[in-house]
Formats: sequence, structure tokens, C-alpha cells
Amino acid sequence: MELTPRQLAIVERVRSHAPITGDQIAESLGISRPTIRSDLSVLVMLGLIDAKPKVGYFPGRQLSPDGRARDRLVALKVKDMMSRPVVIQETASVNDAVISLFVENTGILSVTDGEGYLAGLVTIKDLLKVTLGNPSAASIPVSMVMTRFPRIVTVTPEDTLWDAAKKLLHHQIGGMPVVRPAGGGGGSGRRSPLEVVGRVSKTTMTQALVDLTEIT
Repeated sequence: MELTPRQLAIVERVRSHAPITGDQIAESLGISRPTIRSDLSVLVMLGLIDAKPKVGYFPGRQLSPDGRARDRLVALKVKDMMSRPVVIQETASVNDAVISLFVENTGILSVTDGEGYLAGLVTIKDLLKVTLGNPSAASIPVSMVMTRFPRIVTVTPEDTLWDAAKKLLHHQIGGMPVVRPAGGGGGSGRRSPLEVVGRVSKTTMTQALVDLTEIT
């Protein structure tokens, strides 16, 4: 996987004009700062540029986009780093979901339907919205507060960790379910059912970077 032309342009500007701020990079490219936010995050993650608060961006340790750390990151697949899924049925209560989040020390729960297929996703933020100031919310079914499939972001075990990281950045989310097509028809005929087989999160990406740093 190659860097995009915009990412290559950012690296070149950092090399030529360091220290340079994100606003200055965006201005030199004729685009807005939010447009390059995810590009800057990816380049810092790969070690191609470095950032210092209140100063700006500098060339990173990996002087070439073909550096070994980048190659290893691109080679990793979701299945190599994913955690086991934390799943709750859509008939479970909000109270059950809160307990699961704390017991499993996770920020997201995959919600399944009666056949065990992905039906939605519930996060800490979803639960806070419904429970704060509402003592009776504990008995509400999770299906009433979850984000329903297909309006959730997912990855497959065969996707690269690189692509998973870009999805997290692009959608500004903390984690995603890892899914694969389930056997059979799923009953309704409205969509192909998906089986939840794992999860990836920002913690997953951090662990991958630590592992790569130790072997680079």
C-alpha cells in the first residue's frame, strides 16, 4: 500500500520547512486543516513525521515511505491483532450493558439478534445519554438505545490493520466489531447476516505500534 499524493506532499513540506504547523501545511496545499487531520495522524503513526505541541511538525525517524515499520504495519491483518468480541443480545437491558462494559473493560458492545447475528452497536456514550438523570432507564432494552446495523462501521478479519486504523480515524470512533458473513440466509432476506468474531479499537492500534517499535 502506497501513501496518497496528498500524504507525500505533506511529508515533503515537513522535510523542507520544519518546524511547520498543521495550519501552514494546509495553507500551502490550498485546503483546510480538518481535511488533512487524518493524514497527519497516519504519518505520525508511521514515523514519517513527528509532532511537538505548540511548535509544529518535524521529519520523523522513518525517512522513507518504504520504511520497515510501515511495511510491517501494512502486512498485519485485523485477525492478527483483534481481541475477542464482547457481545450482548438486543433483548438485554441497559443495566446489563453497563455491567458488561465495566466487567469486560471495553468501550463498545456488539449487539446480536435472536439468531446471533450482528444487529447493532452500543457504546459508553449511548448508555450515558439514556441513563444520566433517568433512574428508570436501567430496564430499557438495549435495542432502544443501540446504533443499528448497517449504520455502524465494521471490518473483516482479512482487512489490513492499516485500513482498520484509517476507518477509526475517518469516522472518529473508538472501536469496531470484526465480522464475517454467516452461513445460511438469516431468515429475513433483507440483508446478509454477519457473525461477530472479534473487535478492534484504538488500544489495538497502540499495541500494534508498540510491537512494531520493539522489532524495528
